[in-house]
Amino acid sequence: MNFDVDIDTPTKFNARDIFPWNKASIIKDEKITPHPCGFYPQNIPLDALSNLSAIPYEQAEELGYFKVDFLHLSIYDYFQSRDEIIELLKIEPNWNLLLDKNNVSKLFQLSKHYDLLIKLKPSCIEDLADAIALIRPGKYNLVPLYLKQKEVIKSILYEQSDEFSFKRSHAIAYAHVIVLQLHLIDLGIL
Repeated sequence: MNFDVDIDTPTKFNARDIFPWNKASIIKDEKITPHPCGFYPQNIPLDALSNLSAIPYEQAEELGYFKVDFLHLSIYDYFQSRDEIIELLKIEPNWNLLLDKNNVSKLFQLSKHYDLLIKLKPSCIEDLADAIALIRPGKYNLVPLYLKQKEVIKSILYEQSDEFSFKRSHAIAYAHVIVLQLHLIDLGIL
């Protein structure tokens, strides 16, 4: 079973403050080291010296363990509650902010893709999600076709067919994060 759960959190969030889960591990320079954000909600053998999972996450998945990644996103540090975020996402952002290179340089995922945004001129969440999907390796070559036949390319952009696949759900979630950033830029906070 391929189990892929990512949970976005403020940077101060520490999963162990809430969950008694075991920290995932990776092998780096032939040593067991902490996975940057992964935890196991089930009992997994632990390395006695590091107190990390004794099985690196790639092998653990093959053995039936599943890892949950808690991803620290600094954008959430600007908000006091989930309701505040939900209310802000109900407001249409100023999409013209994407036409300013300085603004784009501050954006999650898109900071180095001003030239693409100028070509695509996103004006809704879907367009922004498409831009995020198009910057993936193996997908950027679709930009000229996307500009000519947007609906045709959208039908294949999120196909899960190779190592360059990108889930539409991830692109939509990332687009919402960028919308929050656009609001903060518009308010002069970012």
